[in-house]
Amino acid sequence: MVEIPGATFSMGAEDFYPEEGPVRQVTVDGFRMDAQPVTVEEFRRFVAETDYVTVAERELDPALYPDADPALLVPGSLVFRRSRGPVDLRDVANWWSYVPGACWRRPEGPGSGLAGRRRHPVTQVAFEDAEAYAAWAGKALPTEAEWELAARGGLDGARFAWGDEETPGGRPLANYWQGEFPWENLRLDGYELTSPVGAYPANGYGLFDMTGNVWEWTSDFFDPRGNGRAERPCCAPRNPRVTEPVLDEPIPRRVIKGGSHLCAANYCLRYRPAARQGEAVDTSTTHIGFRCVERV
Repeated sequence: MVEIPGATFSMGAEDFYPEEGPVRQVTVDGFRMDAQPVTVEEFRRFVAETDYVTVAERELDPALYPDADPALLVPGSLVFRRSRGPVDLRDVANWWSYVPGACWRRPEGPGSGLAGRRRHPVTQVAFEDAEAYAAWAGKALPTEAEWELAARGGLDGARFAWGDEETPGGRPLANYWQGEFPWENLRLDGYELTSPVGAYPANGYGLFDMTGNVWEWTSDFFDPRGNGRAERPCCAPRNPRVTEPVLDEPIPRRVIKGGSHLCAANYCLRYRPAARQGEAVDTSTTHIGFRCVERV
């Protein structure tokens, strides 16, 4: 794990997506964070020692999904499928499919496996799965503010985890989509899907893969207005977190951070520290993982 010094920093951004703003001053106490996302190897050890069954491997309750196709009410998960050509980017069904049998052991569904992925981030983990692993490891999931402070690596206000230029020297510094999403992946970074942890340089705090590769779960419930809003203009909130759902949703959402290998400049330019999305807690996909923290 890596020591992250406490700091007051500028959280959020105002040049990209509305849910990232406004920029506000936030204070976070020091903590320790995993240097890299939890890997397939580490998650396999957790399952072997606990017999844990992930959300994607469990039977579904039809009452929770009244509008779902009954044929899909079987254990499975969301799998990315590259389209054959340009598609309507407003419809995620053009590249996401619910695949029965997909889970952390079979990320792309039946017939896929984990060969060669021992050092890749584990995927197909829902929020509950990440939380269970963290508890087993004697750790916790980071808050959104902790995660963003760590991702910035001491570069307060920078666009990317490494500075303001996207590709210094013409070289990608994170695993994200190069080309036109979701059909043209030029693989300029050499990877079609996830990459081994540590394949790219660490940020200023010594953390790897804080942006790109896989989105990461945080403990905060999703508030589209962002957390860390000061109740008094004079004072930066200290260790802000959203501990209760703020939206009326049948399945609550938590904040995920950092973007993934499926983020592209033409769609979801979110391989940045300030980027954020809300993800339903029962959802697992081929592009979401997590890492843990220890608080002093």
